[in-house]
Amino acid sequence: MIARLCFCLMMAAALPALARPALDVSVERVDGADGKVYQISARGEVAASPAAVWRILTDYERMAEFVPDLRRARVISRSGDEVVVEQLGEARLLFLRREIRLVVQVREQPITQIDISLVEGDMRVYRCTWQLVPVAHTGGTRVLYSGTLAPKFYVPGMLDSNLIRGDIEKMMAAVLQRLDRTD
Repeated sequence: MIARLCFCLMMAAALPALARPALDVSVERVDGADGKVYQISARGEVAASPAAVWRILTDYERMAEFVPDLRRARVISRSGDEVVVEQLGEARLLFLRREIRLVVQVREQPITQIDISLVEGDMRVYRCTWQLVPVAHTGGTRVLYSGTLAPKFYVPGMLDSNLIRGDIEKMMAAVLQRLDRTD
């Protein structure tokens, strides 16, 4: 859920593995200047052009339509390439559920990169980036997601990286599936 709220936080119900675009996800818990944080990296490729991918990823108010556990996203303000977005969602940890609210600052670098940082909310640390890389031989897009996050709430230490990896895989699979349907 944590990453799902990033736009990071995105996507529809999980589909059978064969229907999903291939993806690669890694999550590592590290000690950093902000205390214990999770370093996340995910990537996948879609047939859609970078312009089509950009349109979908920057339509913030429609993200709840395809991002698992994201209930609502609304644009609070927009000024040039900077957008402030409020996201309401849910974190699921084993059998527990927790409502999550984030207000994030989004900086758009058209058709190539979306940088997201925490303004306020239920995370101690939340920074992520979406990068869109054209794939010349297919006309598609390589979608790269990276982030650093740390929740304000407790995540069981023995399961933390696996829970977050599962969340990121679910979110990325849904995002990539949506991006492959550029309708």
